[in-house]
Amino acid sequence: MKALAHPNFRELCREYGISAKTGYKWRERFFERGLGGLNELSRRPHGHADELGEGVVCAMVRLKQAHPHWGPRKIQALYQRKHGGEVPSESSFKRVLERAGLTVPRKLRRAVETGRLGSGLKATQPNEVWTVDFKGWWRDREGLRVEPLTVRDEHSRMLLEMRALESARTEAVQVCFERLFERHGLPGAIRSDNGSPFASVRAVLGLSRLSAWWLALGINLERSRPGCPQDNGAHERMHRDIRRELEAGRIGRDQAAFDLWREEYNTERPHEALGIRACIRWKKVSGNCFGSFTRWRGKQSRHRPARRRCASRFRSRRGEKVDWPGVSFIRLLTSAATKSTNLLKLAGLTP
Repeated sequence: MKALAHPNFRELCREYGISAKTGYKWRERFFERGLGGLNELSRRPHGHADELGEGVVCAMVRLKQAHPHWGPRKIQALYQRKHGGEVPSESSFKRVLERAGLTVPRKLRRAVETGRLGSGLKATQPNEVWTVDFKGWWRDREGLRVEPLTVRDEHSRMLLEMRALESARTEAVQVCFERLFERHGLPGAIRSDNGSPFASVRAVLGLSRLSAWWLALGINLERSRPGCPQDNGAHERMHRDIRRELEAGRIGRDQAAFDLWREEYNTERPHEALGIRACIRWKKVSGNCFGSFTRWRGKQSRHRPARRRCASRFRSRRGEKVDWPGVSFIRLLTSAATKSTNLLKLAGLTP
């Protein structure tokens, strides 16, 4: 009440240790609202120019419901691809999806030291390094075991193959790779783990029949450390998507469903390692053609492509059988491994 009757308001403000601007502000609020105007008011803005419209929010939610395992960054890229124009920020997508209850907080894991065995080759162009592994098996609705083979190009992130094989034996896997080699050519190297049929713990250099065949074709071998799936982390990350979207639905040995998922993974899914773009399209490398060796029959004047490209031998111009490049080296290693095993058995060092 002293502020209303005091003859010099500025002197009164100095007496209470506040500026004249603050004193006038509080006095005006008292005149307008009474004692209630002296309470602290909310600083929240009444509105802003960049506020999202209802249609934009509904479009975000619909995209997230169509792809429940995709994060805000991928949903933003998909929104831009479908609607174009000015797109809300990634934080806006995250905030809207969190309010709708469509996100799951990511579990934080302690970072551990990682490394790679072998040459540590990293692909700088398509068809330089392929990665291969079997997705951990699951049971379908009929109780049958499903364990698809997955093959991926490291540089382009393209999923080259995802196929549910009848078994994980060398013969079945080799037939699958024959089709891939004919379609895409031979890669420079193949990265795998140390499990069967990609490697053998009892053989020299861990060579199995399948990896020896790769080596005979001139393909280098890259292996991860035993018990360290992070050495092939990008491939394992893809397996997590398969677990969420296929294994969770208990999809069985439905190759059509696998092909449909692979097509979406290659053409629609944004990849963070590629700058939120889809997989890089590339053509078969002409210099690494599988089955480029030819077979001559009798005295024919023209040659024909070899039909059995999985064979380790082909016929020369005179008709005799000639080894593929690298087969003699593989046989030498296999012979040495057999002799070493026999000596250890004679010495009683092995069961």
